[in-house]
Amino acid sequence: MKAAIFDAFGKPLRIGSVDKPEAGRGQVLLKICRCGICGSDLHMTEDPTFGLKGGEVIGHEFSGEVIDVGSGVTHLKPGDQVSAAPLRGCGSCTSCKRGEPAWCSDFTLIGGGYAEFAALDELQCRKLPWGISAIDGALAEPLSVALHGILRAGMTPGARVLIVGAGAIGLAVAYWARRMGAAHVVVADLHDHQRDRAMDLGATDFVLSGEDMARRVTESCGGDAPEIVFECVGKPGLIDHCVDLVAPRGKVLVLGLCTAPDHMNSFRAISKEVEIVMSVFFTMPEFEMAIRALDGGKYTPHHLISDDINLIAMPDAFEALRSRTSQCKVMVDPSAAETPKL
Repeated sequence: MKAAIFDAFGKPLRIGSVDKPEAGRGQVLLKICRCGICGSDLHMTEDPTFGLKGGEVIGHEFSGEVIDVGSGVTHLKPGDQVSAAPLRGCGSCTSCKRGEPAWCSDFTLIGGGYAEFAALDELQCRKLPWGISAIDGALAEPLSVALHGILRAGMTPGARVLIVGAGAIGLAVAYWARRMGAAHVVVADLHDHQRDRAMDLGATDFVLSGEDMARRVTESCGGDAPEIVFECVGKPGLIDHCVDLVAPRGKVLVLGLCTAPDHMNSFRAISKEVEIVMSVFFTMPEFEMAIRALDGGKYTPHHLISDDINLIAMPDAFEALRSRTSQCKVMVDPSAAETPKL
């Protein structure tokens, strides 16, 4: 089958041929419908921390059609449209039984979405309800990450919220914050590329980072500093920056993936009694809630999608996303035909 293959750090992904997987015991074989390009995938291909050795097929935000099932599969059958969670646990421990495989001692994060087919455990799949297509189902994973952050922050209706970073996760946080009743949902970024998309997803205002930012954010929150600041970038120094912006006794919820050592002014944080909360992955009940959110509404998650490309175009699009652009969630369709050259 065709796939986008990681060869080495510093090299672009390569389109090549790999063995088509088979459905093992308890597994299903999916024909991939869509796979979203995630910022974490970009990090994986440039930072040895994530353990890539070469020869891997990555991509973890995917959905597809079940085309085969292995022995022991009980809930899914060929023809089912599913969204896939990339979190694999043992399936039998207390964490797995609670629907929390990310905290299983045998946890692994699986990829394989940048290919025509993928095999994964039935436990990782959720059948899409009628009316929600597998095209949309690939959004469930990033929506779940954002929802987990909202719940970890303990956000309540009427809250004043600031989201630092207008990437896909930051915008998904804005969507959930507004959907779950926040009174002020302010998105901040270095550039205004995503201003309109942020407003379409439910933001009440958009501010540019820079001088006098704290005052401008406070004005956008109705005259008071935000109670919760979501850090959705993942760069050294940004947690400290968020401590500056949050109200006294507020919360800083960290969703940004930063692999470099960081620092912060702990005296300022303790003086304000700021609570710093880390958030990563999600639970399977949250994944199911994210799937249900795909049925639309006033603020729809579909606004996250900026591009739909085929597998041949994927390596160039992947590299382009290393620079800040107006793109947001780029979806890869492995079955789409190559666009003819003129």
